[in-house]
Amino acid sequence: MILSTTPSIEGQQIGRYLGVVTGETIIGANFVKDFFASIRDIVGGRSGSYERVLSEARDTAMKELVQRAEAIGANAIVGIDIDYETIGANGSMLMVAVSGTAVVLV
Repeated sequence: MILSTTPSIEGQQIGRYLGVVTGETIIGANFVKDFFASIRDIVGGRSGSYERVLSEARDTAMKELVQRAEAIGANAIVGIDIDYETIGANGSMLMVAVSGTAVVLV
């Protein structure tokens, strides 16, 4: 599966557009991660625990996107967009939504 944020794949011709596909995931950040992240906010530096959660959520959403595209016969997804949003009480949940156009390259 070829994945691209661009509307086309250089050197490839799109034979069919199969439609928009999406992948979503919502993941919670626990109290311990929140506590250590707040310390990082005070003393500076990167929050490795939040970065891992963000990476995990993005990977899960992308896997779901690919599975949905494969299910309809696509061999590529173009125009991929990744959106991040905090939701829930006090922004305690992270939502990652990805979307793109499933296509068949010839």
